[in-house]
Amino acid sequence: ATPAALMVGVGKGAEQGILIRSGEVLERAEKLTTVVFDKTGTLTLGKPVLTDLLPLAGVLESEVLQLAGSLEHGSEHPLAAAIAEAVAARHLELLPLEQFEAQVGEGITSKEGGDVVWFGNRSLASRFLPRLPEPVEGQLAGLEAQGKTAMVLGRADQILGVIAVADTVRPEAEQAVALLRRRGVRVIMLSGDNRTTAEAIAAQVGIAEVIAEVRPADKAGTIKSLQLDGQNVAMVGDGVNDAPALATANIGIAIGSGSDVAKEAGDIILMGNDVRLVVTAIGLSRATMRKIRQNLFWAFIYNGIGIPIAAFGWLNPMIAGAAMALSSLSVIVNSSLLRRYRAA
Repeated sequence: ATPAALMVGVGKGAEQGILIRSGEVLERAEKLTTVVFDKTGTLTLGKPVLTDLLPLAGVLESEVLQLAGSLEHGSEHPLAAAIAEAVAARHLELLPLEQFEAQVGEGITSKEGGDVVWFGNRSLASRFLPRLPEPVEGQLAGLEAQGKTAMVLGRADQILGVIAVADTVRPEAEQAVALLRRRGVRVIMLSGDNRTTAEAIAAQVGIAEVIAEVRPADKAGTIKSLQLDGQNVAMVGDGVNDAPALATANIGIAIGSGSDVAKEAGDIILMGNDVRLVVTAIGLSRATMRKIRQNLFWAFIYNGIGIPIAAFGWLNPMIAGAAMALSSLSVIVNSSLLRRYRAA
């Protein structure tokens, strides 16, 4: 009763571009109460572009972009790729910097001619400045309110400019969130971005709960906290930094276009990049478990009636054998009806 339904359910998932690692995963997915989405590359396309280049007085745009591009050279982060594309488009040469040091969750620092140069968020800027000048703070707030990721570029204790990049929300993300909420699932967005930026993106897709300014190393802890609150959590992500959270969650769901590390950590892999497949996977799990319960119910009824009749000798052994085969056949046929499953 159980293996037949699980086999059909896993096969049906594969047909729809959902790779489910085992029948056990399909069973666990039925109990999910909360789905946590990583922002970049999951709810967004993960291909940000440079939108704003705001040098301070006395500094040229080209100088700001050249230094930022030199700092981000070699980084695999999507934000760095956006800046690299802008540098290449303007045919700017990279500066000979040295002693690069990534500041996890904050940005990057390096040295140029003995001076420390840095590029990152407010947290990184606070290491070099007691407080941001009001004009710069105003620029950051305005950009973040538009859902853009704004970063500050500086040399020692001097700010050189502000750069903003923006990512495009996946066109199907809003529908996926709405379908999950319709099924009674709590939806949360997890992001390392500033809260204002994160909430602006979340509003575009209809997510009310946002956990922002989360360092990569703290993502797994955030998932653990939700589990300690009694939630059965699915984590949906695509990056290397998401892998610990994917492994910690009750169900880890990796985006197919994501990193190999994330896909290795995931229990379910969406071979397409359509986040609506998260809804399909949960719906398929629930449909599969319904079939298992139906199979077990009719099997118990069937055997509960048939075994006493056979035990008292009221049933010809040949007919009893045929009836038992018919019982197995009915379970297989009922399980096969899962092939008609269509996501709502």
